[in-house]
Amino acid sequence: MRVSLIGPGNVEYHFKELLRMSEDRLIKHIESIADVLIKSKVELVLLPDYGLSLDIAKKVKENGDNKIIATIPLDDKELGYEHLKQFIDLKVGGKNLFDAQINTGNWYKQDMTKCLFGDVILFLGFSLGSMGELVYAFYLYKILGKYVNKINSEIVAGQTIPFTVLIYKPFVKGKLNFEIEEYINKAGGQIYYIRNAKELKEKLQESDNRNIYKSL
Repeated sequence: MRVSLIGPGNVEYHFKELLRMSEDRLIKHIESIADVLIKSKVELVLLPDYGLSLDIAKKVKENGDNKIIATIPLDDKELGYEHLKQFIDLKVGGKNLFDAQINTGNWYKQDMTKCLFGDVILFLGFSLGSMGELVYAFYLYKILGKYVNKINSEIVAGQTIPFTVLIYKPFVKGKLNFEIEEYINKAGGQIYYIRNAKELKEKLQESDNRNIYKSL
């Protein structure tokens, strides 16, 4: 099973200024989330750039052997991806952080399809980028349904289990607004609010069991 990580890029602003979370508490959450992802043996997919997703991926690579995949707009001629190269080639404990790459085409496709490369989205905080990625993924999923992987053969959303978003409550204030939740539900998606690492483990296990059952 593959988990798409999305969240704020400016970690200091989001957690220190917006959520008033101490660095020690944030580190404990990152370690707990990483531990669950390692023990759940899921693949991770994320954009190789500054942000909380990268911090969690590094902690996973440091202590586990999960496959970690980078989504990169390799064909983009307008903005390019030069600024990502320092992360694409990043090593953690002597190992390459990323084990594989997915070419998303250009930055517009990257933003619209990012979440679709996971069976499950782990939502790590509201930001302009993370909200855009979440909403556009379910928008495309609603329009194309089971044929959404025709955009890119690496897309797995909805292919074995309902397309699911797990919102990590310690990293957000409040919930998605009513209309967005209803549109996601209407598209066939599922939303769960996760209070802690223990609940994250339970939901990933539940999703993985459904994945295994459907593949039999």
